[in-house]
Amino acid sequence: MKLTSGPRPSLAALWLLTRAVLLLYTFRVVFVPGPDVTTDVSVIYHNWYEVLRGGTYPLDDVTWQYPPAAAFAILSPGLLPFLQYAHAFFLLALLCDAVVFGLLVYAGGRPGKSHAGAWVWLAGVPLLGPTAYARYDIMVTAVAVAALLAGARHPRTMGVLTGVGALLKVWPALLLAGTAKGRVTRRAWAAAAAAGAAVLAACVWAAPGALAFLTFQRDRGTEVESLGSMVFHVARFLGAWEGEVRLNYGSVEFLGPYVPLVSRAAMALSALALGWLVLWRLRARVFGPTALADAAFVAVLLFTTTSRVISPQYMLWLVGLAAVCLVWRGSRMRRAAVMVVVATGVTLLEFPLWFSHVVASDGLGLALLFVRNGLLVAASLEAARQLWRRTVTEPRLRGAGGVGPEARVPAQDQRDGALLSS
Repeated sequence: MKLTSGPRPSLAALWLLTRAVLLLYTFRVVFVPGPDVTTDVSVIYHNWYEVLRGGTYPLDDVTWQYPPAAAFAILSPGLLPFLQYAHAFFLLALLCDAVVFGLLVYAGGRPGKSHAGAWVWLAGVPLLGPTAYARYDIMVTAVAVAALLAGARHPRTMGVLTGVGALLKVWPALLLAGTAKGRVTRRAWAAAAAAGAAVLAACVWAAPGALAFLTFQRDRGTEVESLGSMVFHVARFLGAWEGEVRLNYGSVEFLGPYVPLVSRAAMALSALALGWLVLWRLRARVFGPTALADAAFVAVLLFTTTSRVISPQYMLWLVGLAAVCLVWRGSRMRRAAVMVVVATGVTLLEFPLWFSHVVASDGLGLALLFVRNGLLVAASLEAARQLWRRTVTEPRLRGAGGVGPEARVPAQDQRDGALLSS
């Protein structure tokens, strides 16, 4: 069937305009107030690049906290040897952005789908500012988006992409949370395990230190933008805490009294989130066409919100997954997606624009963090509620003879759900 052209020209024009602005920022033609976010690429990534080219992982650098396949992202600017390392990296980030946008536009143009997902990605990436292109997270997000869009019909392809993604930055493993029970799950999970094992074996064989990242986060504190950090921000604002804020393990963290306690509390919240996901999967009765993307969005949202580190670039993961959810016209993740997009814009304000206020724990810094983290908490609760309602509560009502409008599933959803389970 021929795809409708619809809003494609305006989408493409706006994408080109917004991405041109992003490149102006990352190439340092136009400047954003606050810390220079591009130094992570021009200094840290470039140093790792030189070490990796020497045939080993950065064994003496505790800021290397990534799975072994991250080396591919760090080495990728070598594909453009005629450019400076940072410039090559930014252009490759642009390419990954374009791939995600193209996939969302293509998927949104199919029957029963929507371009709402493309609009979410179009707006969400520039709202994060130059950080979007100055971290390799956009490359990981591209793999995750491709995996979810493939998963609707090709579970093995999704599994392979998920396995590779997990070796790039761990969190894509959560994409498997919503695979339909039975044969689909067996195929996807087996493919993910096989692909992950193959990539891991290749990395371990290729260079020493591939697993060093496992021990490089043991003494981390609580990052100043995380949900748990709010305890210390308020205490500092009131003059009731005597710890310190300093660069530690590659991020600005709180160190001092009660920090280990708050860090353990954050990990306990993440464990509770995992328990809820397991319970949801055991209780879920229907895995309709939106369940795969919805569950992935909920899982990553829960773990991001409860993490002791919420770096600005993490918002890219959420924007990408929210965009995939909204490819389906019947998605109930719209409210949560809107909250994530707004939170992404607030993230630009707190980093890099007014990061000094965040570090100082002053009134403006507290206000920005309360808004951003509050939106993430609200989005997590809303998304989890909608996922449970659609896959657990409403199917149970139908089974009990419920006839209300919320207990009905559209015929198209039933057909797509049958296809996913086949």
